[in-house]
Amino acid sequence: MLTLEGVTAGYGGGQVLQGIDLELTAGTVTALLGRNGMGKTTLMKTIMGLLRPDAGQILFDGRDMAGRKPYDIANTGIGYVPQGREVFPDFTVAENLAMGVLGKPADRRDISDEIYDSFPILKERLNQKAGAMSGGQQQQLAIARALAGRPRLLLLDEPSEGIQPSIVREIAATMRAVAERDGLTVLVVEQNVEMVFDMARDCAFIENGRVAERTDVAALRANDAPLHRYLSV
Repeated sequence: MLTLEGVTAGYGGGQVLQGIDLELTAGTVTALLGRNGMGKTTLMKTIMGLLRPDAGQILFDGRDMAGRKPYDIANTGIGYVPQGREVFPDFTVAENLAMGVLGKPADRRDISDEIYDSFPILKERLNQKAGAMSGGQQQQLAIARALAGRPRLLLLDEPSEGIQPSIVREIAATMRAVAERDGLTVLVVEQNVEMVFDMARDCAFIENGRVAERTDVAALRANDAPLHRYLSV
């Protein structure tokens, strides 16, 4: 599904990613964990084409995405929910969802009923402006907007940030169910370990711009040493 080989990238000549190697299997949810500044968000932006890699390959279904424009990458089947959600506050829920299918091929321009089945609060508030919604509702809207374009791979950056625990659990359960139902592949950057346990099947730990270790969630529950090794300050 997605294979990264020796990917380096950074800002203003300073490298953040130091040779990322990572492979995602179709239909799985993988969490990317690590301390602040280790390159998690930089990796997401590089996959999505918001940053151009300096070296390496980003293969999606065997096609190299490195250097392509973000809209081109999105149209190959990759969705992205950035840190901070970035919904359009002056647009209604319906208008925000419509942005998720803007520019998509004709067969992917309608909003599936499954979106509202997964996020019923959005159907109730279609005509409400996004800026008047709570942080948790905005996060659900941001995820739904990305899913509206029917991606096969979804990149989620810190979905629990600023959200109350009950909504975090709800989002985790929803994303796990969507991934199982649709065969969706998910790469989630997350610091909330409970959300990772509820949502992901395996975890990759990033340290100094490289993937330092990878383990499945079941093993991590039994032995949390990697959490202390890569998340403790």
